[in-house]
Amino acid sequence: MKRLVTLILLLTAVITLAYVFQVPQPEDVKPLGEFYLENSYFGDYSAKSPEVITSILWDYRGIDTLFETAVFFLAIIGSLTVFRLTKEQEKEVKTESTQVEPLPLPIRTVTKVIVAMILAVSASIALHGHLTPGGGFQGGSALAVAPLLIIAAYSKYALEKNGLDKTRALILRSIGLLGIALVALVPLLSGSYIMQNQPIFPAEINGQLIGGSLIYYNFFEFLAVGAGFTAVFLLLAIPEEKFKKILGVRR
Repeated sequence: MKRLVTLILLLTAVITLAYVFQVPQPEDVKPLGEFYLENSYFGDYSAKSPEVITSILWDYRGIDTLFETAVFFLAIIGSLTVFRLTKEQEKEVKTESTQVEPLPLPIRTVTKVIVAMILAVSASIALHGHLTPGGGFQGGSALAVAPLLIIAAYSKYALEKNGLDKTRALILRSIGLLGIALVALVPLLSGSYIMQNQPIFPAEINGQLIGGSLIYYNFFEFLAVGAGFTAVFLLLAIPEEKFKKILGVRR
C-alpha cells in the first residue's frame, strides 16, 4: 500500500511540474525547417518525396544515416561476437532440444495469422516510406517481430527447419548493407556526388512515384535491420540446457 501511495504522489508531482513548467510551443517554422517542407517534393532541390522525414534521412543528410546504419551493423557484429561458437558447438545448438515444447494449438494458429499480417504490414511500411510515415528501419523492426513470435509460439528450431537460420539471416543482412553501399556509390560512376538522388535515379517508374533513390535505401535498410535482429533473436533463443552443455556446467 505504501508503494502505491508513493507511486501516486510521484506521478502527481511529475504531472504538476510538467503543467507548471511546460515548454512553450513555437509559433513559426524555422528557416531550415521551412526549406525542407517547401523543397521535399517541389522546388529546385527536391527529393521528389512528399514524406519530409524520409527526404531528410536519405537525401539531405543521407551520409549521417549511412553512418547510423554502420553503427547498427557494428552493434549486431558485437552481439554475434559474444555468442561465437565453434563448428561442433554450432551442430550441438542446432540439434533440437527435447525439453522445448510448443504452445497450445490455438496460440500457434493465431500466431500464423499474425505473422502473415506482420510480413505484409512491415513490407508496406518500408516500401511506402517515401510516401507516408515509415521507412526501412521502421519496417525492418516490425519485420523482426515475426520470427520472434514464431520462436515464442513454436521454437527457434521451427525457423531453422524452414530454412531461416543464423547464417542465412546474416547473408540477408549483408545483402541489405551491400545494397545500401551500392546505391550510395552508383552516382560516382556518372561523375556525380556520393548518395546523390536526382537525376541519377528516376523519380517515377511507369507513373509511380518512387522518390529516386529513397525506395532503394528503404528496401535494403528493411532487409538489413530485419535480418540483423533475427540473427540475434535466434542466438538468444538457444535453450539454457544447450549452453550448460557447451560450457560444461553440471546440474
